[in-house]
Amino acid sequence: MEEETVIREALPADAPALARLNRTAMGYDYPEDQTADRLAAILQDSRCKIFMAESAGQVAGYLHLEDYQLLYADPMKNIMGIAVDPNRRRQGLGRALLEAGEAWAREQGAAGVRLVSGESRQGAHAFYRLWAMRGTKCS
Repeated sequence: MEEETVIREALPADAPALARLNRTAMGYDYPEDQTADRLAAILQDSRCKIFMAESAGQVAGYLHLEDYQLLYADPMKNIMGIAVDPNRRRQGLGRALLEAGEAWAREQGAAGVRLVSGESRQGAHAFYRLWAMRGTKCS
């Protein structure tokens, strides 16, 4: 039986889960106290949004988006980070997070959503290519 996924906005209390996901899913061992400080600042910025994915009552992923302003195109949202617990991948969490991010971007009037991923993240690239092939735009 598939467990229900809940997508919600991040809260200050999510700092430990975010630090864990950054470490286990992305390889960034950033201190939890500094994660809490960064999270508090980001949560105050209306141009940013962090969505959390919960499954079975546990935080299992997140998506962080921010404004992306251009001189040659309409404003977009930039994905600053997306992480899913390695033990919870291939369960629709990444898809649900991206859907929530796209919905927020549309609500904000963004022309699209942009993502840049490091060359070493080959497994993630396959997921991103499938997502991009859907061909949807925000506006």
